[in-house]
Amino acid sequence: MPELPEVETVRAGIEPAMAGATILHADIRRPDLRWPFPDQMAKRIEGAQVTTLRRRSKYILADLSTGETLIIHLGMSGRILISGESQGKFHHSHPAPAKHDHVVFDLDNGARITFNDPRRFGAMDLGETAVLEDHWLIKGIGPEPLGNTFNEDYLIERLRHRNSPIKSALLDQKLVAGLGNIYVCEVLHRTGISPKRKASRISAKRVASLVPAIRDVLSEAIAAGGSSLRDYRQSDGKLGYFQHTFRVYDREGAACATCGGQIVRIVQSGRSSFYCPTCQR
Repeated sequence: MPELPEVETVRAGIEPAMAGATILHADIRRPDLRWPFPDQMAKRIEGAQVTTLRRRSKYILADLSTGETLIIHLGMSGRILISGESQGKFHHSHPAPAKHDHVVFDLDNGARITFNDPRRFGAMDLGETAVLEDHWLIKGIGPEPLGNTFNEDYLIERLRHRNSPIKSALLDQKLVAGLGNIYVCEVLHRTGISPKRKASRISAKRVASLVPAIRDVLSEAIAAGGSSLRDYRQSDGKLGYFQHTFRVYDREGAACATCGGQIVRIVQSGRSSFYCPTCQR
């Protein structure tokens, strides 16, 4: 599933086409994805201008001039593609509809935005912009890891009595937004912390070191266009490149770049964790 860097890359990719544009026509080609689409979805967004395109955790949020926000989640295999002609920035023609093109927006600038999702684990919903933080998909999500409210004091306090493994703790979206399996593995390797270590047993100094490491890893991944694993692509169809700099993720049996030890794979809560037992304690 795309993590924060992949979602941010897609958001930035579609922003030039969507921000400030008006949705002239919405073609909703099925009744649902992971969940049913909201009632009268097409009618509620047709004629609306996209005033802002932002991100919250792993959700893309399109604020509309109607006072509602379109919430988009890519799921396991969702892709948002741009076609059409908009001030010379995009492709010159619209491709024929593909089998898994489930939602299509035609914009007043000539661009077309298509949501393609073969596995249909993605989702779309509408919520009132003014109280969006109370929406059931958004409510309870922790602070953004690249924001000021996510800091050393916050993380130390939240992990002080947490008895779960640090890997599981950092994957909890109520603790910090947008982190997933790939980037937590990379962060823990950079800080020399074993994914098996209980969160409450890690010193305050080492917990504090997680904050800049999280920011660095996410920022580097965003700059690289995310990590292209399985279904993920950017909005222009290009691959992300951060996977070429993985230190541990998906590198079972390889030599650790830090100490030369062997990277191993274990399973925690049904997910693969990759780490170096020699330098991660």
